[in-house]
Amino acid sequence: MRLARRLAAPAAGWTAHADVVVVGSGIAGLTAALRLRRRVDRVLLVTKGTLSSGSTVWAQGGIAAALDPDDSPAAHRADTLVAGVDLCDARAVDVLVTEGPRRVRELVALGARFDTDDDGRIALTREGGHGADRIAHAGGDATGAEISRALVARLEAVRDDPGIEVIEHALVLDLLTGPPGPDGAPGAVCGVTLHVIGEGTRDGVGAALGRAVVLATGGIGQVYPSSTNPAQATGDGLAAALRAGAEVADVEFVQFHPTVLWLGAGVKGQLALVSEAVRGEGALLLDTDGVRFMPEVHPMAELAPRDVVAHAIVRRMAATGSDHVFLDARHLGADFLRERFPTIHERLASEGIDLTTDLVPVAPAQHYHSGGVLTDLLGRTSVPGLYAAGEVACTGVHGANRLASNSLLEGLVFGHRAAEHVADHVAGLAGGGTGGGADVEPVDRAGDAALVAATVRNRIQRLAQQGPGVIRNGPALATAAQGLAGIPTRAHAVPGVVAAPQTAEWETTNLHQVAVVLTEAAAMRTESRGGHFREDFPAREPSWRRRLVGRLDADGTLVWRDRPVDEPT
Repeated sequence: MRLARRLAAPAAGWTAHADVVVVGSGIAGLTAALRLRRRVDRVLLVTKGTLSSGSTVWAQGGIAAALDPDDSPAAHRADTLVAGVDLCDARAVDVLVTEGPRRVRELVALGARFDTDDDGRIALTREGGHGADRIAHAGGDATGAEISRALVARLEAVRDDPGIEVIEHALVLDLLTGPPGPDGAPGAVCGVTLHVIGEGTRDGVGAALGRAVVLATGGIGQVYPSSTNPAQATGDGLAAALRAGAEVADVEFVQFHPTVLWLGAGVKGQLALVSEAVRGEGALLLDTDGVRFMPEVHPMAELAPRDVVAHAIVRRMAATGSDHVFLDARHLGADFLRERFPTIHERLASEGIDLTTDLVPVAPAQHYHSGGVLTDLLGRTSVPGLYAAGEVACTGVHGANRLASNSLLEGLVFGHRAAEHVADHVAGLAGGGTGGGADVEPVDRAGDAALVAATVRNRIQRLAQQGPGVIRNGPALATAAQGLAGIPTRAHAVPGVVAAPQTAEWETTNLHQVAVVLTEAAAMRTESRGGHFREDFPAREPSWRRRLVGRLDADGTLVWRDRPVDEPT
């Protein structure tokens, strides 16, 4: 099916100008904005909620880096490559593990307070897939919240700086682009259109123009009925980049967290995860008959990579006729559990579950998107002037499956890298014509505009769960594709349909476009690897050691190409 190249929306009623527009206030967006402000005159930071409401704040597990003298970037690299199941870009992984320790120490210098040992050094623990203790935590299980707090505090300190503006409660609608090239290539990105939801400093729909845009919008969690992602994770950045002509890659690889609190069938929205760190400390997985099953599945048992654990749980649920399994941490001791996992303990208690005395019902749910907008090692996408960092981006670091606690590090390292290159471009130092430009004037993209009624969001989520869900197969993917193709995408132009250009409809349109691309990519990859498991093709296929890269052509048709894993971007 064809996808529209723009959203149906009112014309911009106001215009803002900046050197760089940063979209998103998680670790990647905040890092980029703070770094950029040191080097460019004017930065505009746009966030869908408040500054502290990005996905980073929900990260419980920690941030991985080779900080221990007995550890090494090489060892971290090896573990990352194993988890990525031969699809990681080794060069991107090298950047991550070698620059990561320095970036984490810079976080400490900015005021982030990590847990420390008796000697005052950062205390390090282990999580699934890691062969060494290299996970730094804060507040036991509130690492993301502490990192976000430190970065936001630093940004708040420069709120009065006329060189930086923050617009909160703003949904970015589309990327603004200049005229296409003579070969039809997408025009340079020169800003965004955005809708201020109601509590921001500006009203309605406006345009923010800049020499470059950095997307740091997070993930796609709400494309599924059950996810650990916050409600604002509706794939806005990925969909906007697609509509602007940017390439996306590895979109079929979706990580389902193995141990998400199970509260019964039909529960939707953001669900509470029970961090991998609980298993890292020794918690066990039991089926509903009380049998521990992971030792027979993988040598690392409960600490196997997440895709292995999630698939094992789903198979065990099927074998026992249950819709959940149990996590047993009781043997770890009440005092230890309350001190080590205060946030998880409190969250479970709010549901009437005591982590110290009860078995915790868990099941897999969508957690992280390993794919995204394809970038190079400097954060550049395939469209001039557009950069991406964090979960919305596909740097090649994660391959087919993200290693635990590498996500915060990726946002930190590549948010910093993108900012440095953008600053060089704005200063006129980068050369090569790889950025946008102050003189680029946005033009309207041809074709119909899309709007999907908010009333079909549940249908989209159900189709995503049944098609490109935890366990996939050809017939289910074909059914999902057919269902998605049958959803009207011009609801604003259909008489009698109650739908208008507004937040719920824009988000639903983004979810629909992401679901279409995800389903098509999952149908094309006829093997099982990492976060992509096909029960009709259960084995890993050596010929599929390649990446699927997709984009929309001028008329909105999805075009795919194969890309060797180590091909320079």
